[in-house]
Amino acid sequence: MSKDTEVQALTRVPLTTLSEDEQLFRDSCRSFAEGRIKPLVRKMDEEAKLDRSVIPELFDLGLMGIHVPEELGGGGGSFFMSVLAVEEISRVDASFGVFIDVQNTLVNNALMRWADDGQKRKYLPRLAKDLVGAYALSESGSGSDAFALACRAVDNGDHFLLNGRKLWITNAIEANLFIVFANVNPDLGYKGITAFLIERDFPGFTVGKKEDKLGIRASSTCELILEDCRVPKANVLGEIGKGYKIAIETLNEGRIGIGAQMVGIALGSWEYGAAYSKERKAFGKPLSEFQAIQFQLAETATQIEAARLMVYNAARLKDAKQDFLKEAAMAKYFSSQVAEHVTSLVVEIYGGYGYTKDYPVEKYFRDSKIGKIYEGTSNMQLQTIAKYLLR
Repeated sequence: MSKDTEVQALTRVPLTTLSEDEQLFRDSCRSFAEGRIKPLVRKMDEEAKLDRSVIPELFDLGLMGIHVPEELGGGGGSFFMSVLAVEEISRVDASFGVFIDVQNTLVNNALMRWADDGQKRKYLPRLAKDLVGAYALSESGSGSDAFALACRAVDNGDHFLLNGRKLWITNAIEANLFIVFANVNPDLGYKGITAFLIERDFPGFTVGKKEDKLGIRASSTCELILEDCRVPKANVLGEIGKGYKIAIETLNEGRIGIGAQMVGIALGSWEYGAAYSKERKAFGKPLSEFQAIQFQLAETATQIEAARLMVYNAARLKDAKQDFLKEAAMAKYFSSQVAEHVTSLVVEIYGGYGYTKDYPVEKYFRDSKIGKIYEGTSNMQLQTIAKYLLR
């Protein structure tokens, strides 16, 4: 049995969870990931940068504006379809997975919900066609405490002047549009936080050093430097002083995308582990014939399926305009736990080979760790879940 046949038999998505259009969309994402991205994965990881030639193809396939309305140049799909794309791309490469995740679940999502008509007409068609976006909230002193922002914005007539530094900004090298959060009135605390749409060529804006990371190495993670960065008042996103609301609500939705990324990582790793267990022999028979391996594969496949359905449920609730805060936090928390556990186990199934870069499973292991950290640490997810349940 070929590996492709095994994957279809062992890890197919239950058709009852997907419509026909969703199934076709998912299959096209998987085909692109397997055919176009997979041959580039090792080189991108070693060089710590995305292959730029793939990015225009992502736009051409509609993967950078999945649920942007058709009248604004997007695909007119659902948030759930964005989740499917993130899962399928991450199954092959988590760096491109988070690249499209940030574009769809954070940047596009924030503009569709909070931008005025002029901003939507100006930016959303390009975000669907050729413009990469980034989301800049974190700073050196504001990670989990997201509202302890040191970045300041000063009203200067027809524009604001922004000063400060942002850290850990995904897509920073490739992006030309940044949603940047700064405080216009520190005396008001979080009620002074405001979101700004900053174009890369605005005076006073610079992309700083790229971080040398453990995992998702091809994904650019950089510092942003704002030195009297001049931002027109027309580029305030939402209302002045309402940036905290934009940040909270957008990140609540973004958690679902990270959950999908973790499901993809876990699934991609598991598939390699299952295939290898049939090929590798010990004591005269394949590893897959040992009950210990069978049980480990069965247990982790069950965990992956549970994580996937939690992510799908949160995305469906979001599309249905129902409350999904608890479900999103649970999905991110659980899927990141599962991804770390599954990828670690698969390294062990490979034995010594799994600890080398000759096989892809060590990369899945490295890529999985970020799931417990960005867009809200696991402890922050548990806090959110507990507050929701006990309020």
